[in-house]
Amino acid sequence: MSPDREGLPPDIDISVAHVARVYDYWLGGKTNFASDRIAAQAAARVAPHVVEGVRGNRSFLARAVRYLVGQAGIRQFLDIGTGIPAADNTHDVAQAQAPECRVFYVDNDPIVLSHARALLASGSEGATDYLDEDLRNVAEIVRAAAGTLDLTKPVAVMLIGILQCIPDEDDPAGIIKRLMDAVPSGSYLAISHPASDIDVVGIRNLAYQLHELMPMELRFRSRAGVAALFDGLELVEPGLVRVPEWRPDSDADPANPATVWGGVARKN
Repeated sequence: MSPDREGLPPDIDISVAHVARVYDYWLGGKTNFASDRIAAQAAARVAPHVVEGVRGNRSFLARAVRYLVGQAGIRQFLDIGTGIPAADNTHDVAQAQAPECRVFYVDNDPIVLSHARALLASGSEGATDYLDEDLRNVAEIVRAAAGTLDLTKPVAVMLIGILQCIPDEDDPAGIIKRLMDAVPSGSYLAISHPASDIDVVGIRNLAYQLHELMPMELRFRSRAGVAALFDGLELVEPGLVRVPEWRPDSDADPANPATVWGGVARKN
């Protein structure tokens, strides 16, 4: 067995780049292979700010979780499209503020499943669990999440950097509606989504490069397209903005060049 394959499920093809592993490389992680690094570096050549943008998106996740725990009073999270574990996972941020927080993770990537133990490390007061499932299978996600979360109490549904993997024909708005119908009033939805209408030429070049090197086609969407995903919910201030501009921790944050829309909304 190749040293690269040690500990990996046999159905993972490391000869072809995968979006989760490319993202891991951009974040400085170690769960990536030559094919992923080639794709990541090629994308960075045509879109030089992509690495900063990916890290800006990760910072948005942490700020959103801190807001949801500290100001919105949320103690339960349903995080779908988890990705390969990195620093400041949802449970790390949430339980640092409120140790009793409960987090249910969902992803359908076998390499994420192989690292799921890192997502299950929880303090004695809180709880974490993980499900290997596709975002489109809402019924199964809700059924399984109910084993960890109390779905009669508010939940924050986290869809951070995942909806670009869902084509329009699979009805991402309908998926979100079914998820939010399963949680009570006072719940929240957090979304970040790569933009099609910021730095249009750079995004076109990035999309072309990624599509050439990965089998998965990603869907970049406009601000109006992302706003439609929050239909029926009340966006909290500052609304739907570039992720570095969402409740920044410092004056330096908005300078991050992330071409990603982000927002958090409440179910009334």
